[in-house]
Amino acid sequence: MKQSPFPYIAITTLLLITITIMCSMNFPFNWIFYLTVIGQILVVIMVYKVLKDKYTTNKTFEHFYEDHPIEPIEVRAENKNFR
Repeated sequence: MKQSPFPYIAITTLLLITITIMCSMNFPFNWIFYLTVIGQILVVIMVYKVLKDKYTTNKTFEHFYEDHPIEPIEVRAENKNFR
């Protein structure tokens, strides 16, 4: 069974948000330090898992965003001698 990288992304994101909240609540330095070290290790693991994922798609940059298609716009200047 193929393992998705999304749990790694979620766990890393939640840990780093938790560290940010702990910093603002003045938690002891050693807690924040050790969680930051663990967070940095998780970031490296997360990046590795995302880059090594066997995800393929047939989309190209021409498709851009499916929910906001790019349509050419026409810009017409009222006064060609603007300057």
